[in-house]
Amino acid sequence: MRIWDIAPEKLCRNHLLGEHRELHAIWAVITGNKKGYSRHPETLRWQGKLKALYLRHESLAGEMLARGYRHQSPLDKRLAKGAGSQDSFINTIQQQKIILKNKKCACRV
Repeated sequence: MRIWDIAPEKLCRNHLLGEHRELHAIWAVITGNKKGYSRHPETLRWQGKLKALYLRHESLAGEMLARGYRHQSPLDKRLAKGAGSQDSFINTIQQQKIILKNKKCACRV
């Protein structure tokens, strides 16, 4: 489970779509008070930052549309509360770029 802190336009197809799926899972856990993955480090770093998570989703959805995908899973903006930016990282942005480079995918990092 991972939400990257890298611009969506730099992500390959697999990482863009995969992050979108995982973002929806984290959103559901936090907004629905679900137990599954509630203690996962990626979920924990978004606690109190649903506005930032919402904005990340909007960036991902915009990139999906720019690439010709149909986005049909909006988030409820009324639930987008808390901090509007993410300042907690599991891996630094530089470390994330290295992780993606090592995957030898089409990400442009």
